[in-house]
Amino acid sequence: MIGMSGGGFVRLPGGSVVVALTLPSPVTDGHKVRVLVHSVNRARALTRLRNLGLRAVYLRGNAHPPTPDEITAVLHHPDGLLWRTAPQETVELWHPIRALLRPVRPA
Repeated sequence: MIGMSGGGFVRLPGGSVVVALTLPSPVTDGHKVRVLVHSVNRARALTRLRNLGLRAVYLRGNAHPPTPDEITAVLHHPDGLLWRTAPQETVELWHPIRALLRPVRPA
């Protein structure tokens, strides 16, 4: 089960929202990822994640809203759905969500 460990949202002037969530990594035990979603509202943002297989994702409160840099990153991505490891300890670019949820192939 994936729970909420930190997240929040920002409503943009046009009415859409950017939701940021820090979640346990679905592929690496003990690691966390920061996920950004641009959507028409908070409910749709969470639905987008649930439709990708992150079923138990919830946004409770607004303790860790997206930063201005995170908002810029997700608004400039065509899918409006990005991730990177958290906490940000090194310089890491944002990745499309399909890179996180890609099935691991045996070597």
